[in-house]
Amino acid sequence: MLDREGFRPNVGIILLNQRNEVFWGKRIRTHSWQFPQGGIKHGETPEQAMFRELHEEVGLTPEHVRIIARTRDWLRYEVPDHFIRRDARGHYRGQKQIWFLLQMLGRDCDMNLRATDHPEFDAWRWNEYWVPLEAVIEFKRGVYEMALTELARYLPRINHHNRYLRAGMRPPHRERHSGPMPLEPAAAPPEGDPRPD
Repeated sequence: MLDREGFRPNVGIILLNQRNEVFWGKRIRTHSWQFPQGGIKHGETPEQAMFRELHEEVGLTPEHVRIIARTRDWLRYEVPDHFIRRDARGHYRGQKQIWFLLQMLGRDCDMNLRATDHPEFDAWRWNEYWVPLEAVIEFKRGVYEMALTELARYLPRINHHNRYLRAGMRPPHRERHSGPMPLEPAAAPPEGDPRPD
């Protein structure tokens, strides 16, 4: 399913853990790393495609995640000719993607790279949000940078329990406690931002 310009509709997924680290998957039998992504099938919405791809590539279901935000518009990248099947050359140019920022609600053990018979990844790890783009195949680097930059403003704030010690201050008596402090909710989005309804 290509648009008039030769781009295939696709979704990309940036999956965060509670420390705002991102899921970073190693493509099967390669040395390149990437985020989960996949094509949008005929009749699917981008959100439906995202949940399908999330399950197929990472083994997670909708109850394991929360949608934080998505990119406002399509982000495009072109695929070099030598990566395109010979019969598709001349009319297929690349991918146009909607990127989703998700918060992991489940546990690491909920991940399953073998959820289908056609796995995309053979290893994964949590990585800092600003992933090393040199590990991404070259023609996708620009779209990764655009997606990470656009969605960075929606990263949840993490309230570290030692914030007073780092600032050289002592917490007020009423705030002293023995357990970890809860996460603060993410700030409300400004008017017109592309958060899902």
